[in-house]
Amino acid sequence: MKISSLGVRTLLEWYRKSRRDFPWRRTRAPYRIWISEVMLQQTQVSTVVPYFVRFTRRFPDVRSLARASVQSVLKAWQGLGYYARARNLREAARRIVGAGGPFPTSAAGWRRLPGIGEYTAAAIASIAQGEPVAVFDGNVRRVAARLTGGEAGLREFVRASLHRRSPGDYNQALMELGQRICRPVFPACPECPLRGECRWFRTGRRKPLPAPRHGADKPHREIGIGVIRRAGKILVGRRPESSMLGGLWEFPGGKRRRGERIERTVEREVFEETGVRVSVGDLLTTVRHSYSHFDVTLRVFECRAISGRARPIGCDEIRWVRPAALARLPFPAANVRIIEAIRRPK
Repeated sequence: MKISSLGVRTLLEWYRKSRRDFPWRRTRAPYRIWISEVMLQQTQVSTVVPYFVRFTRRFPDVRSLARASVQSVLKAWQGLGYYARARNLREAARRIVGAGGPFPTSAAGWRRLPGIGEYTAAAIASIAQGEPVAVFDGNVRRVAARLTGGEAGLREFVRASLHRRSPGDYNQALMELGQRICRPVFPACPECPLRGECRWFRTGRRKPLPAPRHGADKPHREIGIGVIRRAGKILVGRRPESSMLGGLWEFPGGKRRRGERIERTVEREVFEETGVRVSVGDLLTTVRHSYSHFDVTLRVFECRAISGRARPIGCDEIRWVRPAALARLPFPAANVRIIEAIRRPK
């Protein structure tokens, strides 16, 4: 079972006439396709566009990315989230350059690089290099499920329908169809180029295919943070490379214990992380932020160092930094909002 040849041609015509214009669609260069596909992992297209433009200006080719420091790559990635992607990009670039330069020429070759799974490898190889390999993500799965009217054999259906002369356009057409037309809720069926072959449409859309997947409610954590000042400078630490948000800088602090005063949380966590004892002052700001698996509320306090020598106990590096220099370091998004509060006129 597969999409008919006429259906595939109609799908490709629809895509080529109405596809959205993104900067990575103006090229077949493997480097730029690779960067875009990694950025698009777990991130909305509208968010990715400005990051892609800035990142490829900063690192215009694989050699410039390979030569870059981890910190400069993380800084260029700041705010995009899932920072392991940035570290993997740099490591992959170093491997490519170290091996003599040529990019992988197949999905199997791309998969051998860090941070690249089956979907991303297929997308890069088909779009940049024309390899006849199909992609399969949530959007493609939904389209296939509605076209076939079922949940079985969807990957094989997508592979069997692959347009072997234009695999990149075919893959992008199916993904864009799922994003713009075959939406999870309120699909725009009258606008769909494949509605004539869609069992779900022909049967009056009585079955909600595929069923939406809902995760469990995310836990919430309350965090006490200290903006510690001494001689006009502020104390920041760099997270361990192997940890969540590894390599990024942050203001010292940590999770509030049950029944603990938040000010006491700041005193305890700062000392455990840096060896510095602080006097906790006024609340500077409150920051609420959501990660993939939990939500946090950061209670951020002005603090004054009263004793102890700062040392990296719970982090890889620690520095006293002037407020104006904070912008040169890569920080997680929630900490960027703390920097904004520090700069805010009092």
